[in-house]
Amino acid sequence: MPPSGSIPPSRAMPPSRAMPLRGASEPLASLYDVALLDLDGVVYLGGSPIRGAADALAKAAASGMRLAFVTNNASRTPSAIAAQLTGLGVPARADEVITSAQAAARLAAEHLPAGVAVLVVGGMGLRTAVLERGFRPVTTAADHPAAVIQGYAPDLTYSLLAEGGLAVAAGALFIASNADTTLPTPRGRAPGNGSLIQVIATATGRAPLVAGKPEPPLHAEAVARSGARHPLVVGDRLDTDIESAVRSGADSLLVLTGVTRPLEAVLAAPRHRPTYLAEGLAGLLGPHPEVAAADGGFSCGGWRAAVDGSGRSVVTGSGAPMDGLRALCAAAWSAREVSEPAAAAALAELGLPHPLG
Repeated sequence: MPPSGSIPPSRAMPPSRAMPLRGASEPLASLYDVALLDLDGVVYLGGSPIRGAADALAKAAASGMRLAFVTNNASRTPSAIAAQLTGLGVPARADEVITSAQAAARLAAEHLPAGVAVLVVGGMGLRTAVLERGFRPVTTAADHPAAVIQGYAPDLTYSLLAEGGLAVAAGALFIASNADTTLPTPRGRAPGNGSLIQVIATATGRAPLVAGKPEPPLHAEAVARSGARHPLVVGDRLDTDIESAVRSGADSLLVLTGVTRPLEAVLAAPRHRPTYLAEGLAGLLGPHPEVAAADGGFSCGGWRAAVDGSGRSVVTGSGAPMDGLRALCAAAWSAREVSEPAAAAALAELGLPHPLG
């Protein structure tokens, strides 16, 4: 059997990190057994459904691809998230939802025996995950917890953060569900758990162990719970979803409906480069065009992109803007240096100076 994170050898393209972006002659939904889907910015945005997402997922599932919903948000239980997805037209069961709270609780179980007290600095999702691992959730440092596990919750209070800080200062193991500095919302990027954990980290001088993306524990939890043999990570963030896939050796699809903008994709560092690129989840349903090296540049569809020695990007041709973006990403990723103004100008030639979706 192929290793986790790979696609069947009979249909796989030769792996190559030197050749940015991979083509696929068949729909991705037929090449991978499970889509490990991020939620906010991929399926919905701030609680509102992303246009076309439910339909694309229904078609992917009908073709045989299994869906698993993998989120860094630890504030809610899998059953609550599954109910929300179902209400948005994406039928989901609780066992198809994998959260960073579950990964954090598993991480605690690797260090501590069952039954010990764990101070939960977060919401119901984190508390439930701690209970499922056999720990005793508490809310004060006076209970002498063996660990403090922190996750995002919209109603997180100073008093609970203070209790967590006191417990960590007293020697409790410090675990964070995730370290996302921001959360995507319809109003823009709001502070995420990565910003909130700095309260305890700054007060105690101790950095937490992190369970969520891009750290390996959440990806391992998702693969274990979904039974994936050759999963495709699908996400909207370079520094969490895509980096998690790269670090775990899995293929990935970047969608541009959430946090990542086209300019950020062009300028992505090697650890943030996806295997495939699409405007949205419809990218699961069709083939992906080849990005070919040609005449000192890269071509895709009707577009050709190149980067000269000074970091200037040049895009010529016509056709689907996403094909032009694929060619531009390939050229930029293969270059020694790309200037941000030049990349922005090239995107303007494609008609992509602003976020998609």
